[in-house]
Amino acid sequence: MTARITGRVQGVGFRWWVRRQAAQLGLTGWVMNDDDERGVELVAEGAPADLDVLERSLCRGPDGARVEAVHASRSLASGEFDEFGIMRG
Repeated sequence: MTARITGRVQGVGFRWWVRRQAAQLGLTGWVMNDDDERGVELVAEGAPADLDVLERSLCRGPDGARVEAVHASRSLASGEFDEFGIMRG
């Protein structure tokens, strides 16, 4: 799954929250802030049911966040990730 989350999602611990959610679900991939400072991007791979849980969670976000939109899409997993990490954008 690739996703872009917009709203008040930078400066509120959103990336760390996503990393924790993904790790609890056994997902791999990465999350990072967008360059435009309005959003967060991520790539997550794992079981479809676990990706569904993550996608629903993204709509809420952590305390302090205000999610305006989640644009997610699914494609075949690349298998290139060993864990879920935070990348610098």
